Amino acid sequence: MLSEQSVPVVRATLPAVGAAIDDITRLFYRRLFDAHPELLRDLFNRGNQANGEQQRALAGSIAAFAGLLLERPDARPDALLARIAHKHASLGVTSDQYKIVHRHLFAAIAEVLGDAVTPEVAAAWDEVYWLMANALTAIETRLYQEAGTAEGDVRRPMEIVARHEETPDAVSLALRPADGSPARSFRPGQYVSVQVELPDGARQIRQYSLSTAPGRDDWRITVKRVRGGAGPDGEVSSYLHANARVGDVLTVSAPFGDLVLAEGDGPLLLASAGIGVTPMLSMLDHLAGTGDRRPVTVVHADRTPADHAHRDQHLALAAALPGARLHLFYEEPGDAAPAGASAGRADLGALDLPPGLTAYLCGPLRFLRAVRGDLLRRGVPAERVHYEVFGPDLWLGRSE
Repeated sequence: MLSEQSVPVVRATLPAVGAAIDDITRLFYRRLFDAHPELLRDLFNRGNQANGEQQRALAGSIAAFAGLLLERPDARPDALLARIAHKHASLGVTSDQYKIVHRHLFAAIAEVLGDAVTPEVAAAWDEVYWLMANALTAIETRLYQEAGTAEGDVRRPMEIVARHEETPDAVSLALRPADGSPARSFRPGQYVSVQVELPDGARQIRQYSLSTAPGRDDWRITVKRVRGGAGPDGEVSSYLHANARVGDVLTVSAPFGDLVLAEGDGPLLLASAGIGVTPMLSMLDHLAGTGDRRPVTVVHADRTPADHAHRDQHLALAAALPGARLHLFYEEPGDAAPAGASAGRADLGALDLPPGLTAYLCGPLRFLRAVRGDLLRRGVPAERVHYEVFGPDLWLGRSE
Protein backbone atom coordinates (compact mmCIF):
# COMPACT_ATOMS: atom_id res chain seq x y z
CA MET A 1 0.00 0.00 0.00
CA LEU A 2 1.30 3.44 -0.91
CA SER A 3 1.93 5.77 2.01
CA GLU A 4 -0.50 8.63 2.57
CA GLN A 5 2.06 11.23 1.50
CA SER A 6 2.87 9.42 -1.76
CA VAL A 7 -0.72 8.83 -2.95
CA PRO A 8 -1.49 12.43 -4.02
CA VAL A 9 1.97 12.83 -5.59
CA VAL A 10 1.68 9.66 -7.68
CA ARG A 11 -1.91 10.52 -8.62
CA ALA A 12 -0.87 14.01 -9.77
CA THR A 13 2.21 12.86 -11.70
CA LEU A 14 0.92 9.58 -13.18
CA PRO A 15 -0.39 11.30 -16.35
CA ALA A 16 2.99 12.94 -16.98
CA VAL A 17 4.93 9.77 -16.23
CA GLY A 18 2.52 7.76 -18.36
CA ALA A 19 2.89 10.16 -21.27
CA ALA A 20 6.69 9.91 -21.10
CA ILE A 21 6.98 6.25 -20.10
CA ASP A 22 7.98 5.03 -23.58
CA ASP A 23 10.83 7.56 -23.72
CA ILE A 24 11.82 6.63 -20.18
CA THR A 25 11.97 2.89 -20.88
CA ARG A 26 13.90 3.34 -24.12
CA LEU A 27 16.50 5.46 -22.35
CA PHE A 28 16.53 3.06 -19.39
CA TYR A 29 17.39 0.06 -21.53
CA ARG A 30 20.07 1.99 -23.42
CA ARG A 31 21.71 3.05 -20.15
CA LEU A 32 21.33 -0.45 -18.66
CA PHE A 33 22.94 -2.23 -21.58
CA ASP A 34 25.72 0.34 -21.91
CA ALA A 35 26.64 -0.38 -18.29
CA HIS A 36 25.88 -4.12 -18.35
CA PRO A 37 26.19 -5.50 -21.90
CA GLU A 38 26.13 -9.02 -20.52
CA LEU A 39 22.44 -8.58 -19.65
CA LEU A 40 21.51 -8.04 -23.30
CA ARG A 41 23.84 -10.82 -24.42
CA ASP A 42 22.77 -13.48 -21.92
CA LEU A 43 19.47 -12.51 -20.26
CA PHE A 44 17.22 -10.17 -22.25
CA ASN A 45 15.62 -11.27 -25.51
CA ARG A 46 17.49 -9.37 -28.22
CA GLY A 47 14.59 -9.76 -30.64
CA ASN A 48 12.13 -8.13 -28.26
CA GLN A 49 14.60 -5.33 -27.64
CA ALA A 50 14.97 -4.77 -31.39
CA ASN A 51 11.23 -4.60 -32.07
CA GLY A 52 10.43 -2.55 -28.96
CA GLU A 53 8.09 -5.09 -27.36
CA GLN A 54 10.12 -5.40 -24.16
CA GLN A 55 10.12 -1.63 -23.69
CA ARG A 56 6.34 -1.49 -24.16
CA ALA A 57 5.83 -4.39 -21.73
CA LEU A 58 7.93 -2.72 -19.03
CA ALA A 59 6.12 0.57 -19.53
CA GLY A 60 2.75 -1.17 -19.32
CA SER A 61 3.62 -3.07 -16.14
CA ILE A 62 4.87 0.04 -14.31
CA ALA A 63 1.88 2.13 -15.32
CA ALA A 64 -0.56 -0.68 -14.51
CA PHE A 65 0.97 -1.29 -11.09
CA ALA A 66 0.92 2.41 -10.17
CA GLY A 67 -2.67 2.74 -11.35
CA LEU A 68 -3.77 -0.28 -9.34
CA LEU A 69 -2.10 1.11 -6.20
CA LEU A 70 -4.30 4.18 -6.59
CA GLU A 71 -7.53 2.50 -7.71
CA ARG A 72 -7.44 -0.54 -5.40
CA PRO A 73 -5.22 0.41 -2.45
CA ASP A 74 -6.36 -2.50 -0.29
CA ALA A 75 -5.73 -5.23 -2.90
CA ARG A 76 -2.39 -6.42 -4.25
CA PRO A 77 -2.49 -7.14 -8.01
CA ASP A 78 -1.47 -10.78 -7.60
CA ALA A 79 -2.29 -11.85 -11.16
CA LEU A 80 -0.06 -9.19 -12.64
CA LEU A 81 2.76 -9.85 -10.16
CA ALA A 82 2.62 -13.64 -10.45
CA ARG A 83 2.87 -13.57 -14.24
CA ILE A 84 6.00 -11.40 -14.11
CA ALA A 85 7.54 -13.35 -11.21
CA HIS A 86 7.20 -16.71 -12.95
CA LYS A 87 8.91 -15.31 -16.06
CA HIS A 88 11.68 -13.81 -13.92
CA ALA A 89 12.22 -17.08 -12.04
CA SER A 90 12.46 -19.03 -15.28
CA LEU A 91 15.20 -16.62 -16.39
CA GLY A 92 17.06 -16.84 -13.09
CA VAL A 93 16.56 -13.21 -12.10
CA THR A 94 18.09 -12.36 -8.72
CA SER A 95 17.23 -9.77 -6.08
CA ASP A 96 20.48 -7.86 -6.70
CA GLN A 97 19.39 -7.17 -10.27
CA TYR A 98 16.46 -5.08 -9.00
CA LYS A 99 19.02 -2.66 -7.54
CA ILE A 100 20.72 -2.34 -10.93
CA VAL A 101 17.37 -1.74 -12.63
CA HIS A 102 16.43 0.87 -10.03
CA ARG A 103 19.62 2.84 -10.56
CA HIS A 104 19.28 3.08 -14.35
CA LEU A 105 15.49 3.46 -14.39
CA PHE A 106 15.50 6.44 -12.04
CA ALA A 107 18.39 8.03 -13.89
CA ALA A 108 16.27 7.75 -17.05
CA ILE A 109 13.22 9.24 -15.30
CA ALA A 110 15.27 12.21 -14.09
CA GLU A 111 16.77 12.78 -17.54
CA VAL A 112 13.44 12.61 -19.40
CA LEU A 113 11.29 14.59 -16.95
CA GLY A 114 13.98 17.05 -15.85
CA ASP A 115 12.95 19.63 -13.28
CA ALA A 116 9.55 17.98 -12.83
CA VAL A 117 11.29 15.31 -10.74
CA THR A 118 11.39 17.13 -7.43
CA PRO A 119 12.64 15.30 -4.33
CA GLU A 120 8.98 14.70 -3.38
CA VAL A 121 8.17 13.20 -6.78
CA ALA A 122 11.32 11.07 -6.76
CA ALA A 123 10.50 9.72 -3.30
CA ALA A 124 6.92 8.82 -4.27
CA TRP A 125 7.93 6.95 -7.44
CA ASP A 126 10.79 5.32 -5.57
CA GLU A 127 8.14 3.93 -3.24
CA VAL A 128 6.11 2.62 -6.20
CA TYR A 129 9.17 0.90 -7.62
CA TRP A 130 10.20 -0.80 -4.39
CA LEU A 131 6.64 -1.88 -3.58
CA MET A 132 6.58 -3.67 -6.93
CA ALA A 133 10.17 -4.94 -6.76
CA ASN A 134 9.86 -6.25 -3.21
CA ALA A 135 6.55 -7.96 -3.98
CA LEU A 136 8.13 -9.63 -7.01
CA THR A 137 11.21 -10.63 -5.03
CA ALA A 138 9.04 -12.26 -2.37
CA ILE A 139 7.12 -14.29 -4.97
CA GLU A 140 10.32 -15.25 -6.80
CA THR A 141 11.95 -16.36 -3.54
CA ARG A 142 9.00 -18.67 -2.92
CA LEU A 143 9.19 -20.01 -6.48
CA TYR A 144 12.89 -20.79 -6.10
CA GLN A 145 12.20 -22.55 -2.81
CA GLU A 146 9.42 -24.62 -4.38
CA ALA A 147 11.76 -25.54 -7.23
CA GLY A 148 14.40 -26.62 -4.70
CA THR A 149 17.05 -24.27 -6.12
CA ALA A 150 19.13 -21.38 -4.88
CA GLU A 151 18.13 -17.92 -6.10
CA GLY A 152 18.74 -17.75 -9.85
CA ASP A 153 20.19 -21.28 -10.07
CA VAL A 154 17.37 -22.80 -12.12
CA ARG A 155 19.06 -24.28 -15.20
CA ARG A 156 20.27 -27.84 -15.69
CA PRO A 157 21.62 -29.80 -18.71
CA MET A 158 19.03 -31.90 -20.52
CA GLU A 159 19.64 -34.26 -23.45
CA ILE A 160 17.49 -34.34 -26.57
CA VAL A 161 16.23 -37.93 -26.82
CA ALA A 162 13.77 -37.47 -29.70
CA ARG A 163 13.02 -34.92 -32.42
CA HIS A 164 9.89 -34.78 -34.59
CA GLU A 165 8.89 -32.39 -37.37
CA GLU A 166 5.33 -31.44 -36.44
CA THR A 167 4.76 -28.88 -39.22
CA PRO A 168 7.12 -27.17 -41.68
CA ASP A 169 7.79 -24.54 -38.99
CA ALA A 170 7.35 -26.47 -35.73
CA VAL A 171 9.61 -29.15 -34.30
CA SER A 172 9.13 -31.02 -31.03
CA LEU A 173 12.05 -32.04 -28.83
CA ALA A 174 11.84 -34.66 -26.08
CA LEU A 175 14.23 -33.85 -23.23
CA ARG A 176 15.66 -35.98 -20.43
CA PRO A 177 18.04 -34.92 -17.61
CA ALA A 178 21.60 -35.44 -18.81
CA ASP A 179 22.61 -37.03 -15.50
CA GLY A 180 20.09 -39.85 -15.93
CA SER A 181 17.79 -38.71 -13.13
CA PRO A 182 14.00 -38.64 -13.70
CA ALA A 183 12.47 -35.55 -15.26
CA ARG A 184 10.94 -33.53 -12.47
CA SER A 185 7.20 -33.04 -12.21
CA PHE A 186 5.36 -29.91 -13.23
CA ARG A 187 1.83 -28.54 -13.42
CA PRO A 188 -0.07 -28.88 -16.70
CA GLY A 189 0.32 -25.60 -18.60
CA GLN A 190 3.77 -24.62 -17.32
CA TYR A 191 6.82 -23.71 -19.42
CA VAL A 192 10.60 -23.95 -19.23
CA SER A 193 13.36 -21.61 -20.37
CA VAL A 194 15.94 -22.92 -22.83
CA GLN A 195 19.33 -21.22 -23.04
CA VAL A 196 21.18 -21.55 -26.35
CA GLU A 197 24.71 -20.43 -27.14
CA LEU A 198 24.58 -18.72 -30.54
CA PRO A 199 27.42 -18.36 -33.06
CA ASP A 200 28.31 -14.86 -31.79
CA GLY A 201 28.79 -16.19 -28.24
CA ALA A 202 25.53 -14.83 -26.82
CA ARG A 203 23.58 -17.19 -24.57
CA GLN A 204 20.03 -16.25 -25.39
CA ILE A 205 17.03 -17.60 -23.46
CA ARG A 206 13.52 -18.40 -24.68
CA GLN A 207 10.47 -19.94 -22.99
CA TYR A 208 8.69 -23.02 -24.36
CA SER A 209 5.59 -24.68 -22.93
CA LEU A 210 5.75 -28.30 -21.87
CA SER A 211 3.36 -29.99 -24.28
CA THR A 212 2.62 -33.31 -22.57
CA ALA A 213 1.24 -34.26 -19.17
CA PRO A 214 3.58 -34.51 -16.17
CA GLY A 215 4.67 -37.88 -14.84
CA ARG A 216 6.57 -39.12 -17.90
CA ASP A 217 10.27 -39.94 -18.17
CA ASP A 218 10.78 -37.07 -20.62
CA TRP A 219 9.66 -33.49 -21.10
CA ARG A 220 8.54 -32.31 -24.52
CA ILE A 221 8.78 -28.80 -25.88
CA THR A 222 7.59 -27.63 -29.29
CA VAL A 223 9.55 -24.88 -31.02
CA LYS A 224 7.92 -22.79 -33.74
CA ARG A 225 10.40 -21.12 -36.06
CA VAL A 226 9.84 -17.36 -36.21
CA ARG A 227 10.24 -16.08 -39.75
CA GLY A 228 10.47 -12.66 -41.33
CA GLY A 229 12.12 -9.38 -40.58
CA ALA A 230 15.71 -8.29 -40.22
CA GLY A 231 17.64 -8.45 -37.00
CA PRO A 232 17.61 -11.05 -34.24
CA ASP A 233 13.91 -12.01 -34.27
CA GLY A 234 13.62 -15.78 -34.22
CA GLU A 235 17.33 -16.37 -33.69
CA VAL A 236 16.87 -19.07 -31.04
CA SER A 237 13.99 -20.88 -32.75
CA SER A 238 15.86 -20.81 -36.07
CA TYR A 239 19.03 -22.11 -34.40
CA LEU A 240 17.17 -24.98 -32.73
CA HIS A 241 15.44 -25.91 -35.99
CA ALA A 242 18.74 -26.00 -37.86
CA ASN A 243 21.00 -27.51 -35.21
CA ALA A 244 19.18 -29.35 -32.40
CA ARG A 245 19.60 -33.09 -32.86
CA VAL A 246 19.12 -36.24 -30.78
CA GLY A 247 22.05 -36.57 -28.38
CA ASP A 248 22.64 -32.83 -28.07
CA VAL A 249 22.49 -31.27 -24.60
CA LEU A 250 20.48 -28.12 -23.92
CA THR A 251 20.49 -25.91 -20.83
CA VAL A 252 16.92 -25.91 -19.49
CA SER A 253 15.26 -24.29 -16.48
CA ALA A 254 12.92 -25.77 -13.92
CA PRO A 255 9.23 -25.47 -14.87
CA PHE A 256 7.46 -22.20 -14.11
CA GLY A 257 4.30 -20.39 -15.23
CA ASP A 258 0.97 -19.47 -13.65
CA LEU A 259 -1.33 -20.62 -16.46
CA VAL A 260 -1.92 -23.97 -14.78
CA LEU A 261 -4.88 -26.30 -14.68
CA ALA A 262 -6.68 -25.89 -11.37
CA GLU A 263 -8.07 -28.81 -9.41
CA GLY A 264 -11.84 -29.25 -9.33
CA ASP A 265 -14.73 -30.58 -11.36
CA GLY A 266 -16.19 -27.45 -12.97
CA PRO A 267 -16.49 -27.03 -16.74
CA LEU A 268 -13.45 -25.86 -18.68
CA LEU A 269 -12.67 -23.94 -21.85
CA LEU A 270 -9.24 -24.58 -23.40
CA ALA A 271 -8.86 -22.09 -26.25
CA SER A 272 -5.70 -21.70 -28.31
CA ALA A 273 -4.38 -20.31 -31.56
CA GLY A 274 -1.23 -21.30 -33.43
CA ILE A 275 1.60 -22.60 -31.26
CA GLY A 276 -0.52 -21.59 -28.24
CA VAL A 277 -1.87 -25.15 -28.50
CA THR A 278 1.13 -26.47 -26.53
CA PRO A 279 0.02 -25.75 -22.93
CA MET A 280 -3.48 -26.92 -23.87
CA LEU A 281 -2.04 -30.26 -25.01
CA SER A 282 -0.46 -30.67 -21.58
CA MET A 283 -3.79 -29.94 -19.89
CA LEU A 284 -5.73 -32.27 -22.20
CA ASP A 285 -3.14 -35.03 -21.78
CA HIS A 286 -3.42 -34.70 -18.00
CA LEU A 287 -7.23 -34.74 -18.09
CA ALA A 288 -7.27 -37.82 -20.33
CA GLY A 289 -4.64 -39.61 -18.27
CA THR A 290 -6.52 -39.07 -15.02
CA GLY A 291 -9.90 -40.10 -16.45
CA ASP A 292 -11.41 -36.67 -15.87
CA ARG A 293 -15.08 -36.49 -16.89
CA ARG A 294 -15.84 -32.79 -16.47
CA PRO A 295 -17.24 -30.84 -19.45
CA VAL A 296 -14.38 -29.46 -21.56
CA THR A 297 -14.85 -27.13 -24.53
CA VAL A 298 -11.75 -27.25 -26.74
CA VAL A 299 -11.25 -24.43 -29.27
CA HIS A 300 -8.30 -24.05 -31.62
CA ALA A 301 -7.66 -21.58 -34.42
CA ASP A 302 -4.91 -21.74 -37.02
CA ARG A 303 -4.04 -20.49 -40.48
CA THR A 304 -4.34 -23.90 -42.18
CA PRO A 305 -4.66 -27.54 -41.04
CA ALA A 306 -1.01 -28.05 -42.08
CA ASP A 307 0.05 -25.30 -39.63
CA HIS A 308 -1.79 -26.95 -36.72
CA ALA A 309 1.06 -28.39 -34.63
CA HIS A 310 0.31 -31.78 -33.00
CA ARG A 311 -3.03 -31.81 -34.81
CA ASP A 312 -3.54 -35.58 -34.65
CA GLN A 313 -2.71 -35.72 -30.95
CA HIS A 314 -4.90 -32.70 -30.26
CA LEU A 315 -7.88 -34.38 -31.90
CA ALA A 316 -7.16 -37.74 -30.24
CA LEU A 317 -6.91 -36.25 -26.74
CA ALA A 318 -10.18 -34.36 -27.18
CA ALA A 319 -11.84 -37.55 -28.43
CA ALA A 320 -10.53 -39.48 -25.41
CA LEU A 321 -12.37 -37.22 -22.98
CA PRO A 322 -16.03 -38.18 -22.64
CA GLY A 323 -17.02 -34.67 -21.68
CA ALA A 324 -15.04 -32.82 -24.37
CA ARG A 325 -16.27 -31.00 -27.47
CA LEU A 326 -13.78 -29.84 -30.09
CA HIS A 327 -14.21 -26.75 -32.28
CA LEU A 328 -11.59 -26.02 -34.97
CA PHE A 329 -11.25 -22.82 -37.00
CA TYR A 330 -8.94 -22.44 -39.99
CA GLU A 331 -8.50 -19.25 -41.98
CA GLU A 332 -7.74 -21.41 -45.05
CA PRO A 333 -9.29 -24.83 -44.36
CA GLY A 334 -8.65 -26.36 -47.79
CA ASP A 335 -9.36 -30.03 -48.41
CA ALA A 336 -7.35 -31.30 -45.42
CA ALA A 337 -9.52 -29.81 -42.69
CA PRO A 338 -10.97 -32.34 -40.25
CA ALA A 339 -14.71 -32.93 -40.41
CA GLY A 340 -16.68 -30.20 -38.68
CA ALA A 341 -13.94 -27.55 -38.86
CA SER A 342 -15.09 -24.01 -39.56
CA ALA A 343 -13.60 -21.46 -41.94
CA GLY A 344 -12.37 -18.16 -40.50
CA ARG A 345 -11.15 -16.99 -37.14
CA ALA A 346 -12.29 -18.36 -33.80
CA ASP A 347 -15.85 -17.32 -32.96
CA LEU A 348 -17.25 -18.26 -29.57
CA GLY A 349 -20.55 -16.52 -30.21
CA ALA A 350 -22.32 -19.62 -31.51
CA LEU A 351 -20.85 -22.09 -29.01
CA ASP A 352 -22.92 -23.52 -26.18
CA LEU A 353 -20.85 -22.71 -23.09
CA PRO A 354 -21.93 -24.18 -19.73
CA PRO A 355 -22.37 -21.97 -16.66
CA GLY A 356 -19.57 -21.84 -14.12
CA LEU A 357 -16.92 -22.01 -16.84
CA THR A 358 -13.19 -21.53 -16.16
CA ALA A 359 -11.28 -20.51 -19.28
CA TYR A 360 -7.63 -20.96 -20.22
CA LEU A 361 -6.40 -19.05 -23.27
CA CYS A 362 -3.09 -19.07 -25.13
CA GLY A 363 -2.14 -17.49 -28.42
CA PRO A 364 -1.40 -14.19 -30.13
CA LEU A 365 -2.57 -11.01 -28.42
CA ARG A 366 -5.29 -10.33 -31.00
CA PHE A 367 -6.75 -13.80 -30.41
CA LEU A 368 -6.68 -13.36 -26.62
CA ARG A 369 -8.44 -10.01 -26.78
CA ALA A 370 -11.15 -11.33 -29.10
CA VAL A 371 -11.85 -14.52 -27.11
CA ARG A 372 -11.73 -12.81 -23.72
CA GLY A 373 -14.10 -10.13 -25.01
CA ASP A 374 -16.51 -12.82 -26.21
CA LEU A 375 -16.40 -14.52 -22.82
CA LEU A 376 -16.98 -11.33 -20.84
CA ARG A 377 -19.94 -10.41 -23.05
CA ARG A 378 -21.39 -13.83 -22.33
CA GLY A 379 -21.15 -13.29 -18.58
CA VAL A 380 -17.97 -15.22 -17.71
CA PRO A 381 -16.36 -13.33 -14.78
CA ALA A 382 -12.96 -11.81 -15.57
CA GLU A 383 -11.30 -13.65 -12.69
CA ARG A 384 -12.22 -16.98 -14.34
CA VAL A 385 -10.43 -16.13 -17.59
CA HIS A 386 -6.74 -17.03 -17.45
CA TYR A 387 -4.25 -16.44 -20.26
CA GLU A 388 -0.66 -16.85 -21.41
CA VAL A 389 1.12 -14.62 -23.93
CA PHE A 390 4.20 -15.93 -25.72
CA GLY A 391 6.75 -13.11 -25.51
CA PRO A 392 6.53 -9.85 -23.54
CA ASP A 393 3.10 -9.38 -22.01
CA LEU A 394 1.73 -6.27 -23.72
CA TRP A 395 -1.62 -6.81 -21.96
CA LEU A 396 -0.50 -6.48 -18.34
CA GLY A 397 -3.11 -5.01 -16.06
CA ARG A 398 -5.93 -5.33 -18.58
CA SER A 399 -7.23 -8.70 -17.39
CA GLU A 400 -7.49 -7.96 -13.68
